[in-house]
Amino acid sequence: MPNLLELLTQQYQQLLLLEQVIAKEKEILQKHQPDELLQVSQEKNQFLLDIQTLDQSIVQHPDFTTDKAAGKLDSVLAEITVTLERCQQQNQVNGQIIQQSQLAVERMKTSLLEKHNKSAITYDSKGKKSAGLSSIGLKA
Repeated sequence: MPNLLELLTQQYQQLLLLEQVIAKEKEILQKHQPDELLQVSQEKNQFLLDIQTLDQSIVQHPDFTTDKAAGKLDSVLAEITVTLERCQQQNQVNGQIIQQSQLAVERMKTSLLEKHNKSAITYDSKGKKSAGLSSIGLKA
């Protein structure tokens, strides 16, 4: 069984790599590069799975509970926590960028629909505009 400190160091390294991937994701979002976004999302998901697996190995390690209670892991756990919080904050920023992009696309779609056929604009059950009956192939 690997040394507990080695596992914690490995988890810290994984979080640093995840942080880099999240920063790369932000760049891709800002540059509107959907093809690259798919690749970086897969990479990010793999890091998250690896970190989760490693976390379970750490918690199940026989020395974890006693070493943590004795304060032997305080500094490494603090570094891990700070890095994890940075990842979470950066991920939230990326989520906001995605939300803003979706809103911009929706506004553009609505604008195009309005210009396409002003008389055919209707609203769906959620109050969003659509192109009316002509968009589904019916003509009245």
